[in-house]
Amino acid sequence: MEQLFDADAPKKPTNLSVNSDLLNKSRALNINLSATLEQALQAKLAQANAEQWATENRKAIRAYNDFIEEHGCFGEEYRAF
Repeated sequence: MEQLFDADAPKKPTNLSVNSDLLNKSRALNINLSATLEQALQAKLAQANAEQWATENRKAIRAYNDFIEEHGCFGEEYRAF
């Protein structure tokens, strides 16, 4: 499976605007803002890639599903459920 991003790439400082109350409460709990942001961005990137893959492969998925509906699933006669 292709990696979403280069985990070994160097860190780069950036400026963000964050709700001040959210920031204060997060800091009070010693939440690592950089790690939390990276996790959130990684999740968003994975979601976007999955959606893009589904869009790009929509025709093939539809064709496969139509084939299975018409001809059945390989080995279906041996299925015990």
